[in-house]
Amino acid sequence: MLGIGIGGTAEKAMLLAKEALMESIDMPQLIARGPKNKIEELRIELWEKVNALGIGAQGLGGLTTVLDVKILDYPTHAANLPVAMIPNCAATRHAHFVLDGSGPVALDPPSLDDWPKLTYDTSKGRRVNLDTVTREEVASWKPGETILLNGKLLTGRDAAHKRMTDMLNRGEKLPVDFTNRFIYYVGPVDPVRDEVVGPAGPTTATRMDKFTRQMLEQTGLLGMVGKSERGPTAIEAIKDNKAVYLMAVGGAAYLVSKAIKASRVLAFEDLGMEAIYEFEVKDMPVTVAVDSKGTSVHQTGPKEWQAKIGKIPVVVA
Repeated sequence: MLGIGIGGTAEKAMLLAKEALMESIDMPQLIARGPKNKIEELRIELWEKVNALGIGAQGLGGLTTVLDVKILDYPTHAANLPVAMIPNCAATRHAHFVLDGSGPVALDPPSLDDWPKLTYDTSKGRRVNLDTVTREEVASWKPGETILLNGKLLTGRDAAHKRMTDMLNRGEKLPVDFTNRFIYYVGPVDPVRDEVVGPAGPTTATRMDKFTRQMLEQTGLLGMVGKSERGPTAIEAIKDNKAVYLMAVGGAAYLVSKAIKASRVLAFEDLGMEAIYEFEVKDMPVTVAVDSKGTSVHQTGPKEWQAKIGKIPVVVA
């Protein structure tokens, strides 16, 4: 969902955008009955144009990029018209209830019948042994291909990358050997009871873009696993080093953790969940998002869907 706030002060516009995200999704009903005012016309126009971009879920291309566009406005001086825009997937996962003092709240879980039937079968993916994988093997992986990771997978995100690059800049030896290894951008939640690890979903990979070239060129790192697209700086570094970027499923941290069979801290224990762990994984499904030649599915996917959908021209007034 896309929330937009217009008018008032800049702070007011941001507040309106946040409030807009809390409204119910009603775009199908709005389109069916037709717009009644300029705001509703603008909502429909933006919804159509955003979806015509073909970005799709997780940026891989598709018919639907946003489910709804919400706009709240507020009076403002003619010389000052601040606009705030906030995209938010969490807007579709809110539960609303009222505590009236009569007892605990009991909410009915959503019906699985409301969701489309999934036919995607990861079991047909290419199984890869992370303990023996070679650069030559990685070079054969195709953009969009499903890979099932098996073996030992290192972890590390913002804080660990910052510390490692600082150490490299000082000429210090890293506490972990990354030669021909894969690193998973994740900060796992602490396990409870008999869990090996708590929810361990991928974090957004673009935050590691500024570290990518140095990590690839100075540590022997072979590949990375994360969420979302990589920027041009990281893609160029991946291409130059014949490395690869794999995308794990975002928004499914608990399910991803089920592929992790063992976990131990290797370094930077003081960083807590941002320490460097070593996971033992079994058939962890990932998608080749940037191959060793620098082809990114986050660029090719939306272009393919733009052609299928038919571009809606954006007219700049």
